[in-house]
Amino acid sequence: MGDWLDLAESLLDAATAAGADAADALVNSGQSVSVEVRNAKLEKADRSQGTEIGLRVLVGPRQAVVSGSDTSARAVSEMAERAVAMAREAPEDPTCGLADENQLASLRESDGLDLVSAERPPVPEDLQAWALEVEAAAQGVGGVAMVDGSEASWGAGESIIAATNGFRGKRARTSYSLGCVAISGTGLDMERDYCFENRVHREDMPDAREVGRIAGERAVARKGARKPGSGTYPVLFDERVSSSLVGHLLSAINGTMVVRQSSWLMDAMDENVLPANYSLVERPHRPRIFGSSRFDAEGLATEERKLVDAGVLKSWTLDLGTARKLGCESTANAARGVGGPPSPSAGNVVLEGPEHPRRSLLEQMGTGLVVTSLMGRAINPTTGDYSRGASGFWVERGEIAVPVHECTIAGNLRQMLLSIVAADDARPHRSNLVPSLLVEGLTIAGD
Repeated sequence: MGDWLDLAESLLDAATAAGADAADALVNSGQSVSVEVRNAKLEKADRSQGTEIGLRVLVGPRQAVVSGSDTSARAVSEMAERAVAMAREAPEDPTCGLADENQLASLRESDGLDLVSAERPPVPEDLQAWALEVEAAAQGVGGVAMVDGSEASWGAGESIIAATNGFRGKRARTSYSLGCVAISGTGLDMERDYCFENRVHREDMPDAREVGRIAGERAVARKGARKPGSGTYPVLFDERVSSSLVGHLLSAINGTMVVRQSSWLMDAMDENVLPANYSLVERPHRPRIFGSSRFDAEGLATEERKLVDAGVLKSWTLDLGTARKLGCESTANAARGVGGPPSPSAGNVVLEGPEHPRRSLLEQMGTGLVVTSLMGRAINPTTGDYSRGASGFWVERGEIAVPVHECTIAGNLRQMLLSIVAADDARPHRSNLVPSLLVEGLTIAGD
C-alpha cells in the first residue's frame, strides 16, 4: 500500500494525539487523461492528478468529519485538532462508531477481482486517435448532420481505508471510456443521441468505429420525432434506462430512507415487490466490474445477498449506523467519500428471472412506448408516485412506428415493479445488470 498507507496512519496518529477515542481515515489518489475532438480537430485535452484525504473522529457518542488535499504533517495535525474540536460540539449519536474487530473482512485488497489493467497508461495522442475514429464513424452514417463532440479518456485510482480498530484496506482500479454525441436534422428539427462505453480494461472496450456507428444510427433514427398521443399504454424501458427503475427500488430499501420512515417500501418487508419469478441479487465480487469490492467503507466483508427473493423483499441495505438504529446487522453496504461519514449504498445488482426476446416484448405490448431517454424526475419517496419526461419510439401493432419526444410517463412504482417483464438484452459489463423492462399500464401525456 506504500506511501498512502503511511499517510493514513499519520492521520490516525494525529487524531489520537488530539484526543479522539477512535478514528478512521480515507486517502483517495488518482490520475486521469481525457481528450475531446470536434470536426477532426483537437477540441480539449485534460490531465489531472491529485490526492484527497478524509478523517472521521469519534469522541464518545459524537463524531465529526474533515477533509482536505494538503498532506503535509502540519496540515494533518491541524485537521485532526479541528475534527476533535468539532466532534466535542456535535450532537450525541449512540449508533455511530467503528466496527468491532471480529466484524472486519479478512481480504483487504481486490484479490481476484481483476480491477487494474496491466497496460501502460495511454498518452494523449493515443486517446485522440481513438476519439477521431469514433467521430469519423459517426459522421459516416447517412443522415447524420454533425457530431457534437467525441471523447476518449483513461483513469486510474487508489483508495486506502484505515481505522483505529486495526482495519487496513486498499482498493485500486483503472477505467477506459469512449463517447460520442451525434445530431440529425437541422434547426428546430434537430435530434441528438449518443453512445457511451466504459470498461475496467481496454481490451474489453468495443471497437471505436462501432461506438461511432451506434451513436450515428441512434441519432438518425430519431429524425422527425413528434409528441405521442395521450392515454394509458404499456411502456418498454430500454436497457439504457431500465436500471433507473431498479435504482428507485434500491433507494426505497436504503437504510437511510427506512430510518427516516420516508420510503414507499417502509412496510413491505416479506411482501412481493417484484413478480414472483424475479429476484434481485447483489453480487459484489464480479470480476472486471467497476463496483466490485471485497469490503465496504467500514471494513466489513461484502458477500452475495438476495435483496428480493422470488419477488419477496428480504433485506434492507445497511451500514453500521443505520443497522444499529433499526436493531439489525449491517449488510456491509457502507460507502463513503472524504467529506462525510459512511452511508449505505447498494451496487452490482443483477435482476434474475425469465427473459424474453425484445422482439416478443414489442409484439406483446402491441401499441405503446419504447423509452430510450428519461429526463427530470418527480418521484414521491413516501408514496412511490412516479412521473418523468421521456423520449423514444411509438409502437403500433408490435412494430416501431415513429420516434417521439416531449412526453411524460406516470404511474406508481409499487405497481410498476410488480408488472415487469424482462427482455434478454442486459449488457454483462454493467454494474447493475438489468435488461429492457416492459411495464404495463402507464399514463402517457403527449400532445
